[in-house]
Amino acid sequence: MQNTLKAPVTFRGYGLHSGRAVRVVLRPASADYGIWFNRIDLGGSDSMVPAHWNAVVPSKLCTLVANSAGVSVSTIEHLMAALSGLGVNNALIEIDGPEVPILDGSSAPYVKDILERGLRSQGEPVRAIRILKTVEVSDGAAWARLEPADMLEIDFQIDFEAIGIGRQSHSLVLSNGAFVRELCDSRTFCLQSDVEAMRRNGLALGGTLENAVVFDGDRVLSPGGLRRADEPVRHKMLDAMGDLALAGGPILGRYVGSRAGHSITNSLLRQLFATPGAWEMVDCAGSTTGKLPGVGVVRQDMPAYA
Repeated sequence: MQNTLKAPVTFRGYGLHSGRAVRVVLRPASADYGIWFNRIDLGGSDSMVPAHWNAVVPSKLCTLVANSAGVSVSTIEHLMAALSGLGVNNALIEIDGPEVPILDGSSAPYVKDILERGLRSQGEPVRAIRILKTVEVSDGAAWARLEPADMLEIDFQIDFEAIGIGRQSHSLVLSNGAFVRELCDSRTFCLQSDVEAMRRNGLALGGTLENAVVFDGDRVLSPGGLRRADEPVRHKMLDAMGDLALAGGPILGRYVGSRAGHSITNSLLRQLFATPGAWEMVDCAGSTTGKLPGVGVVRQDMPAYA
């Protein structure tokens, strides 16, 4: 069944790229509402922005959605991953700025507070997107594809020259709380040299060693080091989860990505919906419902340190 929040959940933090203080309130919404952002700092009739693949516009280093009036919300991927991983189908997200706060660089703070408040079943079946045939996109060495599978699976590989990151790969079936247990606490990452370059170009103004894993050669500069030995590739999987959440419903299929980023995953969704016969919308029931992300998740699934 479709789910929404039991009660509003509030978050405060700073935008990673803008450095601006932001307040976000997640509010319950009716069945079949979907996920929408409301830029309450702007007001007026043009403040609503859909969390949908066809609202994504090109942006550096994050996922940004905008409406036809040009009103936008950026860096939505970690929050969208949290909602998707918890099986939240309907929510109104009020935000008083242009960028979702980075918090600790992962989805864990969102997941933790949403679980503490709880979810409410809405009695309507979840409409999922079943992948019927493989679609693939590429950009140089980066590529991603969606292929048929009974439930959402993500298989990802990265390859960085930085010694501290290198080549990593991981694969997960995203059912029965796997996102919460295995991915939600994995933080965004970068090189110290990248941080310096981004700040020279007016980006990552809110970035600190507390909200990203920063590598300098083979050293991890962030306090406490890595949460998991392969935290970088797991964070890329988290990002993919958040970007796939813009499809308009849970995906029943396997996502495979290599060096893929936000733009590749959005291009993949655009290719999927432009390909006749590649997908179908299905009402989930019985065993299919039990395979959706978020089903059966409990607070005890949260990593102990998140």
